[in-house]
Amino acid sequence: MVQPCDSPAQLSSYRALRRATFVAEQGLFSGTDQDDIDDDHRTVVLVATDRDGTVLGGVRLAPCTATDLGWWAGSRLVVAASARTSGVGPALVRAACAHAESRGVLRFDATVQKRNERLFTGLGWIRRGDVEVANTPHVAMYWPIDRIERLVSSTKAMLAGVLAPLKAQPLGLGAKGFRGDDGVPVPGSDMIAACDAIIPSMVDRDPEWAGWCAALVNLNDLSAMGARAVGMLDSLGAPTQSRLTRIIRGLANASAAWQVPVLGGHTQAGVPSSLSVTALGRTVNPVRAGGGNVGDRLTLTADIEGEWRRGYSGQQWDSSSRRNTEELTAMASFVARTAPKAAKDVSMAGLAGTTGMLAEASGTGAVLDISSIPKPDAASMGEWITCFPGFAMITADRPGAPVAPSGPALSAVCGELTDIPGVALRWPDGITTRAVTSTVTGLGEA
Repeated sequence: MVQPCDSPAQLSSYRALRRATFVAEQGLFSGTDQDDIDDDHRTVVLVATDRDGTVLGGVRLAPCTATDLGWWAGSRLVVAASARTSGVGPALVRAACAHAESRGVLRFDATVQKRNERLFTGLGWIRRGDVEVANTPHVAMYWPIDRIERLVSSTKAMLAGVLAPLKAQPLGLGAKGFRGDDGVPVPGSDMIAACDAIIPSMVDRDPEWAGWCAALVNLNDLSAMGARAVGMLDSLGAPTQSRLTRIIRGLANASAAWQVPVLGGHTQAGVPSSLSVTALGRTVNPVRAGGGNVGDRLTLTADIEGEWRRGYSGQQWDSSSRRNTEELTAMASFVARTAPKAAKDVSMAGLAGTTGMLAEASGTGAVLDISSIPKPDAASMGEWITCFPGFAMITADRPGAPVAPSGPALSAVCGELTDIPGVALRWPDGITTRAVTSTVTGLGEA
């Protein structure tokens, strides 16, 4: 059985195995193999035990940076001599990978002895290059984590094929330059329209929050276009009057908070839960998602105060429900006041996926600097760049372009648009990893 070390005795046994192997048997270290990682309170030790509780092996894993950026490494993998042919080593490696991913890690590295390279390769690890540790040949390797790619595939990858019949019509999916955008300019007017639906299971599970979010996501869409919201329309159904009332209560609270009226819509009882909202706004200078160019700087503007919504930890961040009208209005007008070349609100595809959508619409790729992304302390980096963050805008503009004040939100330059399709993550050591390998929606350049 492999589990986190849960007692001083187990930890002592693991370290004794390390001394016996790395100091006495292999001579890699003199006296002791303990280091600063052992003293880091964030370090996790996994141990393999037999039925009697005897420690057969162990491995440790820990963040690679003082501030946890989602970059971890495994090390000091050791197996007792009597158990080296029993599968304990592979079990520990697999457990370490699973534990890292469960902690929201986006990059997981290991430096392994050359003779163990085949073991790691067989488990799916990828070679990065040769290194030397304690005058002994080692191999730098990494575990491929596809958390972002899986999110993108499940939320956006099907869009091009599904929407193809609409794209074939004149102005289908919007005018040229705005195809695939957050909102759409209404032909012959200064009006911007946006429409979003809420997942039915969320409407059933948390009706007030669903009503609030139905307004939030649509108003964010208008904000990303640089539009000032003037009204909303709702379409909702629910099996009971009680649930309808709760949905409307959440929508009404949002309407009052943003001072944007619900002008009308459709309401029906006795049907399965459903909720969608259309928001209308105005601007004579709409900001496109596809207005960026290679070399433009990416800026994330996000409200990182708040907490995970109860029941949606790691998935939905709630900062907006605690904000007053003045704060919400300041954030909502941020894109209009900044007037960047391109903008998109961070949606259910997460920061990396949304950045990929902006890049795709601009005919570029993108790279995000992990260490420059503002995030809440309560969220791991893996959670933060794959969750729905409440209010967050990714904008692209020329280097040095001014950024308007954003009220309670924080703005930080965190990357740039590139000529390599997809989205890469750049780490403090200069290494980049691929988060999105190609396009996100397949809709192509706007």
